[in-house]
Amino acid sequence: MQELSGALTSQDLEALKIRYLGKKGPIQALMQELKGVTSAERPHFGKLINDLKEELTAHLDNSFQRLRSQEQDLRLAQEKIDPTLPGRKSYLGRTHPIQQMLEKILDILVGMGFSVRYGPDVDTDYYNFGALNFADDHPARDMQDTFYLENGLLLRTHTTNVQARAIENLTPPMRIAAPGRAFRNEDISARSHIFFHQIDGFYIDKGVTFSDLLSMMEEFVSKILGEKTETRFRPSYFPFVEPGMEVDVRCTACKGNGCRLCKRTGWLEILGSGMIHPHVLQKGGLDPEIYSGYAWGMGIERLAILHHDIPDIRLFTENDIRFLEQFS
Repeated sequence: MQELSGALTSQDLEALKIRYLGKKGPIQALMQELKGVTSAERPHFGKLINDLKEELTAHLDNSFQRLRSQEQDLRLAQEKIDPTLPGRKSYLGRTHPIQQMLEKILDILVGMGFSVRYGPDVDTDYYNFGALNFADDHPARDMQDTFYLENGLLLRTHTTNVQARAIENLTPPMRIAAPGRAFRNEDISARSHIFFHQIDGFYIDKGVTFSDLLSMMEEFVSKILGEKTETRFRPSYFPFVEPGMEVDVRCTACKGNGCRLCKRTGWLEILGSGMIHPHVLQKGGLDPEIYSGYAWGMGIERLAILHHDIPDIRLFTENDIRFLEQFS
């Protein structure tokens, strides 16, 4: 009883219970001693041991409940809630600005008749380059531009690899948008990154012309950046289109005056496009004398920069809450 009254916490009582009532305690030892008494005496001594065990258990339980109640009262007093304090503000998650821009682009393209198709991030040289009319010595095949993996695989440098597979497996007419990530071994700067998000689109059918491409580009740019957006079209070269062109818009950061983002030109390239090269159609099993088509590709980050007047592409991947929470 002296040890019981000296226990100050419920943990102390739990230790006493284990010491006296556990398998190695004195009560259990007394039970073992019953083997040495006669059959006539065993019920008497057994009752005495059980009575002792029940008395100890009752004292321990009563003390345990008393100490637990005291400990709980103390904890509640220390954790007193002040109802006059303002409640804790809960923050709702937000969609990343890149995903917001991608969803907006897809809504526009689906409304223009495009279906959505996805391709692998890790692909073969054939679908990333060979099927798209890249020459064996094209600079894009160099390790300075492309991340190569084992077993002849690579990280795709554009989502145009979806186009090569679609031409092989689908029958025209086909009007497809292909979003996803792309990877290029480039220096990270305000304008470029080693990985980015891209969306490619293409339309293949009988009688598709360059004027169809121009009208589609004008319609898309007006929907995504606004009808007053100033654009310009200029000739360019891509292995998988002929002829090719690039679409530029007036820099939204400097309003055309020239800045670091637009390399002092006043213009920002937003996409490359052109008529699908006959060799690409042939590799996919289509007769270029019967079918023609146009294709284009654009970076999602570049459009998000223009849409939100963001000065640096690196902000999208730095996970700075102060930046991300601005996009509701």
